[in-house]
Amino acid sequence: MKVLSKVSEYGLRALLYMVAKRGGQEYVSIREMSERLDISFHFLTKILQMLTQANLLISYRGPNGGVAFKKPPEEIRLSEVVLILEGDDYFDKCLLGLPGCGDRQPCPMHQFWKEIKGSLKKEFDHTSLAEMGQIAVSRHLRLVP
Repeated sequence: MKVLSKVSEYGLRALLYMVAKRGGQEYVSIREMSERLDISFHFLTKILQMLTQANLLISYRGPNGGVAFKKPPEEIRLSEVVLILEGDDYFDKCLLGLPGCGDRQPCPMHQFWKEIKGSLKKEFDHTSLAEMGQIAVSRHLRLVP
């Protein structure tokens, strides 16, 4: 089951790479991330621009440039990243994409999805990028397909 769009998948992978690579303390080259994570450079650049415009990252141009965290990864929740990349209504959307789906006019998947997205939102609200990055590093988890 695909829950996140490619934008969120790639955005989270890039941010977790930054945490795992440098602990979030230094600039990381977008070209390097693109190559290491097997993500189109131009697509990744657009995603990172969204995160920069939302004040999660800062960017620096030039030969030693790249992106770095504007605020500590310990303060960035997974839900914050997903809402930036998916839209503010992500956790309110119908699984089947039906407008107006809710408790008063539910779709066939409404109750099922309501419980799952509630649990997902709770986990995303309580998990920081730093925590997820530490898990990735300590367990040697992969970020590349």
